[in-house]
Amino acid sequence: MCYNHCNRVGGWEMEADEIAVKGIRQGLLISLGEGPWEERLGRLARRLESGATFFRGGRAVLDVGARALNVEEIKRIRDLLARYGVELWALLSTCDVTVLAAVRSGLVPDLGLGDRLQEAEGVADEAAPALAGGLVVERTLRSGQRIEHPGDVLIIGDVHAGAEVVAGRHVVVWGKLEGVVHAGAMGEEGAVVCALDLAPTQLRIAGHIARSPEEKRRRPAPEMARVRDGHIEAMPWRTR
Repeated sequence: MCYNHCNRVGGWEMEADEIAVKGIRQGLLISLGEGPWEERLGRLARRLESGATFFRGGRAVLDVGARALNVEEIKRIRDLLARYGVELWALLSTCDVTVLAAVRSGLVPDLGLGDRLQEAEGVADEAAPALAGGLVVERTLRSGQRIEHPGDVLIIGDVHAGAEVVAGRHVVVWGKLEGVVHAGAMGEEGAVVCALDLAPTQLRIAGHIARSPEEKRRRPAPEMARVRDGHIEAMPWRTR
């Protein structure tokens, strides 16, 4: 379910939460909290203004919860952050509408990051590796086609058998993945592969290789593959 309104109790509007900002290894995690959209933007602007020196040069992950946002609304908040020298590179949401808008905006969607982001004490760990920009492909990859990118790869469409996707970091397919996929191609074992229907001919993460089981599943379901205990493991991918 998506929402775009503030909470009310007994007919009274609840006071909106403050903007929450945490330091994580990947940059800053900014949580908008609940409340009317314009009010949230105003609070964020005031927070950025009051800590302009701290925020300048930062990279941010924005958590909007279940709020429904379109491409234009994401652009507004991206531009607001940019005015204070903050680069928005990922957006976390439990709303399908927002996830699709984030992908179309060239941002990394959830990808399970909500469970994987590691909080740090104070500011982000300066030793964390820099993240390469993401590549968005809004088409189906057919047999014989190949995509290669040093950062994250987001595909809105299917990846047919005989097609290949190679990414330095994560791969997410908003469709059926049947071809060959290699995430973490530069050795990053923390990379993940997500798809609405995960059925690759071959799946590689860093130096680990796996194939889909020969027996067919009864019903396709969103899944995320990651390295765990030295081998690739697939698990349910929560897209909403």
